[in-house]
Amino acid sequence: MSKKKKSNLANNNKGGSTPPKRNWVMVTIYTVAILVLGSMLLRQDSKASSNKIRWDKLEPILVKHHYSKIVVVNQEFCEVYIKPSIIRKDSAYKDLVVKNLMNQPIPNAGFYRYEFVTFENFEKDLARVEEKTGERIDLTPEKRTNAWREILVLFGPIFIIIIFFVIMNRITQRQMGGGSGGIFSVGKSTAKMYDGKTPTNVTFKDVAGLEGAKDEVMEVVDFLKNPKRYTNLGGKIPKGVLLVGPPGTGKTLLAKAVAGEANVPFFSMSGSDFVEMFVGVGASRVRDLFEEAKKKSPCIIFIDEIDAVGRARGRAGLSNANDERENTLNQLLTEMDGFSSGTNIIVLAATNRAEILDPALLRAGRFDRQIHVELPSLEERKAIFDVHLRKLKLNKDNTSEEYVDRDFLAKQTPGFSGADIANVCNEAALCAARKDHKSIGRQDFLDAVDRIVGGLEKRGKVLTDVEKRTVAFHESGHASVSWLLEGADPLVKVTIVPRGQALGAAWYLPDERQLTTYEQMFDKMTSLMAGRAAEEIFFGKVGTGALSDIERATKMAQSMVVYYGMSPELGNVSFYDSTGQADMTFTKPFSEKTAEIIDKEVRRMVEEAYARAKQIISDHRSQMEQLAGQLFDKEVLFREDLERIYGPRVGEQVAEAVAEQIPAEDTPALESDTNLPNID
Repeated sequence: MSKKKKSNLANNNKGGSTPPKRNWVMVTIYTVAILVLGSMLLRQDSKASSNKIRWDKLEPILVKHHYSKIVVVNQEFCEVYIKPSIIRKDSAYKDLVVKNLMNQPIPNAGFYRYEFVTFENFEKDLARVEEKTGERIDLTPEKRTNAWREILVLFGPIFIIIIFFVIMNRITQRQMGGGSGGIFSVGKSTAKMYDGKTPTNVTFKDVAGLEGAKDEVMEVVDFLKNPKRYTNLGGKIPKGVLLVGPPGTGKTLLAKAVAGEANVPFFSMSGSDFVEMFVGVGASRVRDLFEEAKKKSPCIIFIDEIDAVGRARGRAGLSNANDERENTLNQLLTEMDGFSSGTNIIVLAATNRAEILDPALLRAGRFDRQIHVELPSLEERKAIFDVHLRKLKLNKDNTSEEYVDRDFLAKQTPGFSGADIANVCNEAALCAARKDHKSIGRQDFLDAVDRIVGGLEKRGKVLTDVEKRTVAFHESGHASVSWLLEGADPLVKVTIVPRGQALGAAWYLPDERQLTTYEQMFDKMTSLMAGRAAEEIFFGKVGTGALSDIERATKMAQSMVVYYGMSPELGNVSFYDSTGQADMTFTKPFSEKTAEIIDKEVRRMVEEAYARAKQIISDHRSQMEQLAGQLFDKEVLFREDLERIYGPRVGEQVAEAVAEQIPAEDTPALESDTNLPNID
């Protein structure tokens, strides 16, 4: 077999199962039967219509007595048979000559068909002819039935009903995924199965970062490949592995890699596939899924977005509500660790809402392991960029300013997930294509990051000079205060070019910390309130442009007071509910008096941050005016522009002073792999 044919076969098998083939034999039989039946009916009708005659032609035949007999059929029409001798002699009847295969005329084969309106009118016409000729005209009555027409009348409605049900069955099958049995197999599992013969084209090499998660998942794969290595020591196969993490971190990609590496049957299904409009379908599909898995044991079942079916029971707040979902969950709990335990089936599931799952689903014996798939660190982002940059045509000239360095890109994307990084790489390629570049450069990646974070640049949105100057001072306030406060995020770029719904924007490069202190959070709140503070100081009035800033600052203050216990009035008290059950209740976890204290503390923190921002801007008024003027003229300023006006940042000055006191050989190396996003 050629390589091309092999690849075609692989593509046809891709997806876990081959599409069902049409039964062309049955289709052909049905088509031929319909055509034969129709042709017979049409043949009889055409034959009858070819011998039709009107009364003005029939009357001379009756007067001359050229007929041999007249047959009245069902009192609907009559057949007037002409004498064979007359047909041979008289050329007027040549249309009745019927020849056989030997081209010889057939006797007694010619007749005319006369269709009358009513039999009584026909009798009256015959009576007039009898008076004219003086001879009696004999009629031969006959009851005749059309077999094909009778069959069609008898079985036609039944045939139409069968066709209707077949069509509805096919439509239901396509819409509900009922399998080859259609509506009768709606309770069957719709999971796609992958085995060693079905390539997935994804392995653990394609999963960058996630080193800890990969190690745990690879151990499960190794258990299926070499079970004796663990069973000889008395170990048991884990029942389930739950992948938990934010969206886009690679949970489904990790499951695809398991399917490509395990070399055992792999069933893939979404949590929403279990729940349908029919009662009992979800539980039936769970049973069928595990029955199929037992036949292929050892195997892996992957349920993506399991929160669609595994939500905690009793959360609906109403009696007898959502019974179908609960029945499906009960069946899943029974199959995972019921009386039929002991089968080598591992359930691999993924969700980003683990807090709403039922506790019975998370207990030991069902999902024994929870693997947290977090946002990638700096080193992991480098590895992810390595995977996605392989397919791109990059600028590889390391002497050029457009040289693409993965270390630089990883530092420019803090807090990005794996899906976000893939989107950045794709957007960079599109940006380079729009500019007709032959390769993708550094600026293309920076433009891609700006577009993803801030939105599309809207040069066509026209601002008046007053609005533009207000936006310039607003953004300069953010940039200046964040530059002057050590705990705030360092600025990368500030612009007054409208992007998305914002009239201006500032880009920061946050430090990836494991812990955040009160001082650092308060510095960030101060920088958020600096935009409105600048408007009040320089224009004496405030506008609506600080809506997003006030919202973020207020939510940050609320989290500091309610969650992190950073309020001296409340003390070390946290009202955070990690189980998520508080979302389903209508009561607050604190009293009305405590709510008043919370409101006062939140307002106090925000107002203190606002007053602090006003004081900082007032102390650096001249530098602020200089920065806002440059921003008004250039529309875009970078880190270097702020450094020329304000000098190095406070934190950088301290770091440089410490570095000067420490000998070069004793300078510690920075551990970039410990950098994590801020907890706020």
